[in-house]
Parts: sequence; structure tokens; C-alpha cells
Amino acid sequence: MKVKGLKKDKVNIVTLGCSKNLVDSEVMLTQLRGNGIKTTHESKKDDANIVIINTCGFIDNAKQESIDTILRYVDAKEEGLVEKVYVTGCLSHRYKDDLEKEIPQVDAFFGTMELPALLKKFKADYKHELLGDRITTTSKHYAYLKIAEGCDRPCSFCAIPLMRGGHKSRPIEELVTEAKNLAKNGTKELLLIAQDSTYYGLDLYKKRNLAELMQRLSDVEGIDWIRLHYAFPTGFPMDVLDVMAERPNICNYLDIPLQHGSTKMLKLMRRGTTREKTEALLAEMRSRVPDIAIRTTLIAGHPGETEEDFADMVDFVEKSRFDRLGIFTYSHEENTHAFSMTDDVPDEVKQERANHVMQVQEQISYEINQAKIGKTFKVLIDRKESGSFIGRTEHDSPEVDNEVYIDAKKHYLRVGDFAQIKITDATEFDLYGEPLL
Repeated sequence: MKVKGLKKDKVNIVTLGCSKNLVDSEVMLTQLRGNGIKTTHESKKDDANIVIINTCGFIDNAKQESIDTILRYVDAKEEGLVEKVYVTGCLSHRYKDDLEKEIPQVDAFFGTMELPALLKKFKADYKHELLGDRITTTSKHYAYLKIAEGCDRPCSFCAIPLMRGGHKSRPIEELVTEAKNLAKNGTKELLLIAQDSTYYGLDLYKKRNLAELMQRLSDVEGIDWIRLHYAFPTGFPMDVLDVMAERPNICNYLDIPLQHGSTKMLKLMRRGTTREKTEALLAEMRSRVPDIAIRTTLIAGHPGETEEDFADMVDFVEKSRFDRLGIFTYSHEENTHAFSMTDDVPDEVKQERANHVMQVQEQISYEINQAKIGKTFKVLIDRKESGSFIGRTEHDSPEVDNEVYIDAKKHYLRVGDFAQIKITDATEFDLYGEPLL
């Protein structure tokens, strides 16, 4: 079936992968619309004649999802359901030559830094005057703010520097302008993201300047919450904790990927730290910000990981009692340092280890959540569905952390508003509560 009656191009942007990719798609959306091109994001309708797929190339599962999505839209093109398919993002950047040979039906592939070239396919210009303006695709009341691009870290397992290049901070004034524009459009919560947020400022200001950035952003009128993601533990700027403790609109929350609990494995992973230093850092964080919620991610099955190393990881999790935790199984990525090592942990063992860690964490999360029953928290209401209003405390980030459920049949709340909620029940992953009248 041929597409008929389309008087003007309509573009559907499909985003895969992380929140950093989502911001790239939002910038793309803003630029296309700024050039007068009709654009949607993740449209459920089949009325777009051009599709742009923003891919992820981080680990095997993400790469497979990206390839499957490309093939799905290539098939749609061959059936006449769409006219053009463009591919951008991390997978496209990393494997451009191979993809061009393997999937020639795609009209063009672009790397992570090639938005101006992609715009030229639409006879559009990159409009610098739109810097600081961004059409968001998340719920109106929260938005991701990418404070830097790329990474200078030498982690053994990570291919991000191959796809995103070295660390490059965005100027403070530019970020403050963007935050003000987001606030004017109804954003109440800023989620700060980067490949390595704690490296912020070293390239521009010759010092770690994350604390000053957070201070400046916390001064923006209308921003009620600021949340920090993807902090690197080595060289962590401790003045960030002082700002977090001082400023009421900076959430007592930190996403700090630690990757392992064995000093031997941290050395193999080239993380630049030890278990002892990590535990001292966590203790200092909890001392300076007593109410802080710490989220981390770990990797199971990195080359060289023995049963003893894994036992160290489990012990680390049990003793650290993280508020939130996620775990990946190791993915053997070309051109990374670890690719020269033997991928010696069988896939089924990697998964068994990951499952075991999550079982340990589930009990910890349950105990932490049970201790919240009877307490009252400020909750941001994200959405309403299936008879419940669903929101988050300052200790929870969208999509990855706990949610608070309030019975919509008994209580009326507004999405995007804050409410004082008394917790009445809890599971390992969710809280239930009632608003204070």
C-alpha cells in the first residue's frame, strides 16, 4: 500500500536507549520543527512518511533492539508504508560502515554528532538561536538536562567514548538559560545527566565545577527539584554534597554507578578505586547528607570474575544497603580494553549472579520501604492510570525507581502537582499512601 495524500513531509522520531539519547531526540525534534517540518516522537499512528531512528549501541541487547527496529522500518519502507528511513545515534556512529553494507535500504546513516548533516536531508539548517530551547517528550513537569557529552574515563568494559568521544562540558550560562526556558514551559524537576556528571567543568573551567552549576540551577525560579545522575566515584567532588545539604530544591538523591564490590575486579575494570575507598565515600555521603538515597548499578560476569569476587560483590551489597540498585550482565564489546581479555564467565552464570544480587537487593529494598510506613513525604504526581494517581518522592527518579500509589477513587490529585503523602503500606519496589488533608 502506497502512502497517498501527503502534501508535506511528516517525520516520526523513534528513540532507543538511555535518557541522554532522549535529549538528543528532543533537540532533533526542536530543530526540525524550528525549520517548519512537521515532526512527532514515538507516534502510534502510521501517518509519517519519514522515520528517524535514534539508536543505542551500548551492549548486546541494546544493539539487537536497534537492529530489529531498523529492520522493521525497512520492511515498512519496502511495503510502501514509509518513504524514507534515516538512522542516527550510537549504533549508527559505531558501526556505520558495516550497517551501510548490511542494510542498504536505509536512506542514510549518521553519527552521534551529525545533526547538521541530517538536517540537510530536509533542506533544513541548524538554528543556533534555538540553543537553550527544547521541546520535551517526557511528562511536562520533568525534563532531562544534559550537562556534558562524552567521557574521558578508561573503564575496561565501556564503549561510550568510542561512540560519544571525549568529555565536553556545556557552559553554565547555556545550561541556566535552558533551565529557565524549561521552567517557563512548566518543568518543575530537572534531572541532570551526562556520561560522567562529576567530571563537569574540568575542560571549560579547569576545575570540577558541578557544585557551582547546581547552585546556579537551584536559583532558577520554578524549579522545585534537581536530581543528579551518573556520578563517577573516583575523584568525586565533595562540595556537591554541601550544596545538596544546603539547597532544599536539590534532591537528596545520587545515582552513582559503582560497578563492583571487589577491589580486584575494580582494578580489572580500570575504575581507579578500591572497595575500601568506595565504602569510605559512601559513609561520607551519608554523614554529610543523612537523608540521601543512593542508587547504583553493578556488572556481573566481567572477564576474570571468580566465585570469590562475586561473593565480595554480594557482601558489598549487603553491607552498603543501597536504596536502589540495578545490575547488568557483562557484554563483550569490540575495541574496549576488556575485549582483549577472555570472556570467561558463561552467559548462564552471569545471569545467575545478576539474579542473586537482585534477590539480595529486593530484601534490602523491602526493609527500607517498610521503615517508611507512617512517614509523610512530598510527592510529585507523574500520572493517573488504572484507578491510581502515581508519583515519586525526592528519593526516586522516573522509570527506574520506586513509585507511590494513591487511590484515585478516594482522592483527587492533579498530575504535575506536589502533594504531601502519608505512606500506609509498602512492597520492595512500591509505596502506597494517602494525601494529608
